[in-house]
Amino acid sequence: MNSAVSHAATHSERGRTPRWRARALGVLLAVLATVLIWVVAVPVAGVDLEATVAEGEPPMQIGLGAVIATSLLLSLLGWGLLEFLERFTRRGLRIWVIVASVFTLVSLLGPTTAESGSAMLVLALMHLALGAVLIAAMTRTTRG
Repeated sequence: MNSAVSHAATHSERGRTPRWRARALGVLLAVLATVLIWVVAVPVAGVDLEATVAEGEPPMQIGLGAVIATSLLLSLLGWGLLEFLERFTRRGLRIWVIVASVFTLVSLLGPTTAESGSAMLVLALMHLALGAVLIAAMTRTTRG
């Protein structure tokens, strides 16, 4: 067995979680963070989570299904972008963290359409939680 293969085998035998599993866990944790905020805010605290989608239209109720689907979709897209950047550039993680941070900050414009101050706060917390958890999780999974 050559030394490169031997080193790889020894490295994987140390119990390190494969990167895809760690990243999948990061996606799951990011989604769970938004779900936890929704559960505390809506059924427990009684926040009416509504936002205006289009002028003249009735406000949209933001339910648990929408929170899960949106959080999951955005997290998976983020993971995919990270994989793409890592494949085609040596600074993939750095570029991805910048893009993800900017995207998280820009996403805070969305909660400004909320129907109440409490709904705006809850939506902003969900946006920040998704971004922060996903960035932290993906950063921890890089080759090092």
